Amino acid sequence: MFEGFEQARITTRQAEINLVRGGQGPPVLLLHGYPQTHAMWHLVAPRLAEDFTVVAADLRGYGDSSKPEGGPDHAAYSKRAMAGDQVEVMRSLGFESFAVAGHDRGARVAHRMALDHPERVTKLTVLDIIPTRAVFATVNKDLATAYYHWFFLIQPYDLPERLIGADPGYYLHKKLGGWGTSLDAFAPEAISEYARCFSDPRAIHASCEDYRAAASVDLAHDDADAERGDIIECPLLVLWGAAGVMERLYDVKEVWREYARNVRGTPLASGHFLAEEKPGETARELSSFLGDAAL
Repeated sequence: MFEGFEQARITTRQAEINLVRGGQGPPVLLLHGYPQTHAMWHLVAPRLAEDFTVVAADLRGYGDSSKPEGGPDHAAYSKRAMAGDQVEVMRSLGFESFAVAGHDRGARVAHRMALDHPERVTKLTVLDIIPTRAVFATVNKDLATAYYHWFFLIQPYDLPERLIGADPGYYLHKKLGGWGTSLDAFAPEAISEYARCFSDPRAIHASCEDYRAAASVDLAHDDADAERGDIIECPLLVLWGAAGVMERLYDVKEVWREYARNVRGTPLASGHFLAEEKPGETARELSSFLGDAAL
């Protein structure tokens, strides 16, 4: 995977971030979701690298990035902290400003990045999410059933860690094969990489801390944004799966229009894991958005 890309580890003030980099042109940062790594972009990144400098990074706590302690308030896995890592990474690579695209948890990090570092983020793409605050404000039976893991993973240490750790491979496959995407959509080498990384007990714990932060410190940050009236100022593209939970339960673009000034978006004929189920379409939508000089 990622033929022609170079691998690197960059030390930030709070973490070490693993990444791959390839291509030439305007910079774009790609951030993965749960329970994956930067490998989820292996079919999209080479296409984007034809026109852009592409950086695909592991979030702190995931993949081969470092896994610091979360702390009693889970602040080390706040989206603010995770976004700060990636801003430092891009600056160390020579990019003071850049576009960012994130899927799932990575999209939540990218959302926070666009709010905390508006001078850095030129364009934002989020894949198959609505904002965390909007999810928690609209929980019903259908959402809780489809996204049960949100409420499972936020349980106090070490209940989810022990249960997942008893058979991490089984749990991983159940997550990847849910939300409207078949396991057949994933390349075997990608699944092997996810399994290698997710089998680490530290990664399981870190991912739980990610979700615990989302239900605590992240919501405090989001509430503060709402009180100030802060919204995303840069152009925003939202893509989501027509066979996924977001399409079934929300008017995705309309939700995002409450959080950003300039929103465009469309569903793709896929489930939750767009970049692996529909890599060509995902890459085309990203390339068109990133290359549109009018935005």
